[in-house]
Amino acid sequence: MGVRSRSGIAFLLVAVMVSAPLGGCIFPEEESPANASSLSVNPEVLEAGVFQQVELSAKAAMSVYVPYLVIDPATGYVQNSTVIDLSSGSSVTLELLAPPRIDSVLLMVGVRGREHWPARDASESWMSWLMRGGDAGKDGNGVMRVAHDENSTLDTVNHSSEQGGRVSTKTVDSLRPETIGLDQGGAHSSGLLHGRIVYDRLHEITDPSLALDVDGRSGYWDRWAGQGNPAYEDAAQYLISELDSFGLEVMTHRFEFTDIFNIQNPEAYNVCAYKWGSETPNEWLVFGAHFDIAPPANAVILDPHTTGSRTYGTRVGAYDNTAGTSMVLETAKVLAGFESRRTMVFCLWSGEEGGKRGSDYWTEYYVKEDHPEVTVTNYINLDMAGVNWPGGGGAPHGDPDPQIDEDGYPKDSEVWPMRVYIGPGPNHDRLDQPGMVGLSQWIGGDALGLEEQMGTLVGLNYTADTWKTDVWMDMDRPEIIVYEDTTARSDHASFQDNLGTVTVGFGGLVDGYWCYHQTCDTLDEMEDWMDTTGKDYGEENTGVSNLVNSLDMITWWALMTFFHCDEKPVLNAIE
Repeated sequence: MGVRSRSGIAFLLVAVMVSAPLGGCIFPEEESPANASSLSVNPEVLEAGVFQQVELSAKAAMSVYVPYLVIDPATGYVQNSTVIDLSSGSSVTLELLAPPRIDSVLLMVGVRGREHWPARDASESWMSWLMRGGDAGKDGNGVMRVAHDENSTLDTVNHSSEQGGRVSTKTVDSLRPETIGLDQGGAHSSGLLHGRIVYDRLHEITDPSLALDVDGRSGYWDRWAGQGNPAYEDAAQYLISELDSFGLEVMTHRFEFTDIFNIQNPEAYNVCAYKWGSETPNEWLVFGAHFDIAPPANAVILDPHTTGSRTYGTRVGAYDNTAGTSMVLETAKVLAGFESRRTMVFCLWSGEEGGKRGSDYWTEYYVKEDHPEVTVTNYINLDMAGVNWPGGGGAPHGDPDPQIDEDGYPKDSEVWPMRVYIGPGPNHDRLDQPGMVGLSQWIGGDALGLEEQMGTLVGLNYTADTWKTDVWMDMDRPEIIVYEDTTARSDHASFQDNLGTVTVGFGGLVDGYWCYHQTCDTLDEMEDWMDTTGKDYGEENTGVSNLVNSLDMITWWALMTFFHCDEKPVLNAIE
């Protein structure tokens, strides 16, 4: 969908704006005594990507449905949506998150005390819902207000089969400030969390100028796990220091085995940071990424750019998996400042390249055997994320001027989709975890502005071996794919297999990446793969700009998934 036209949706948006002013209704005003024209919002333009104080003032009695993340002032917990009652002349202030990657928010107004409200389809935006007249849509569902308890302040909402009829709507502009130039990722350089700060962390860890004398190597390179490698020990100390500085309780988890000579050898060395939940501390919500890199198969690691052939092993591991590690660190830094119902755990795994040993031991022994009272409600995995849409098409090692096919895609190459992979999902022809699929669609469709790029893959009438590719091709190659992966190749497999936890992961190009498990897996290489300047398709952006965009999108998706799952975990639907 790299060059897919947006003229149709733009025309519809203009039509809606002309026929229904932003402060008006999607039905004749006389049908309801409560109207959005009687609601004022301050500030008039919100800052996208941050929780901010937003004042709602009413000139007439009304209820207002706010379908965004808000913070309950009594508990400090983040919750998805609220309904506020306002009497004539009254006002209320909410701490609301204007979504980071869209330019407006939508509020609904109904009669005071209204219980049922419409809901958009999971994979669409609120603006698309508005453009089609606010009807029930293909999902045909709504939400019902749930009164707050004595310990909280804000009402919440649950799914409902009723929508309560039409509403009056008000849209409010939001703007995300640019703190640096666009070519350096300025469009995604501000907010509670943002892609540029993740990029900076990625640069820090992979920077060869950070000389550390302990292991005689540069930066945090050569961090191969499983052999007592001093470079990995250095890297672990860096992780411990950073996570501790966020105010988290840091624990290291070592697992060893006895070899045939009766010598204890380190098998895994994980670094995990904890912030204990205030409501159900024995329910854990885990973020994870592996910090180890692929060890060399031989004493000499050769650059495939020079030799023309690939071997095995890397020194830097920028894409696999410093990118995921950087996202976990920056997410942990943000979430450490929030109250949570459940315990937050942020883990950097070792031994993933050797068979997911770090996460496997942690789930099997530390959680399952040593802490049987603990339930890991959900796991979020970040592994090889960043080399995907919005970059792609033609790799540095290939034709520098790839021929374009009739669909606008490079021949003999791929526009690489960003993958949101969910499990456990053993069946390719049906959804085994519809709750997590729906949540991922809900976040991507509106808050991240991805409804046009996003497709959900289900392999109906396809073979088990090729269904993912076949469905993707038949769907005109969506740039963001949400699907249940029947094969788990990263640390999320440990959580699915050992604990039965529902997992969601975020990733980009894997086997097609020329520098996968190669010494050329560097930050410069990632930028080269993501550079679309001088190409005959898509938007012309520097590799840095596209990479920052990608890191921003993925990290926000993971962060918002956490907020939702802290309020309502998504449990395994397979009986």
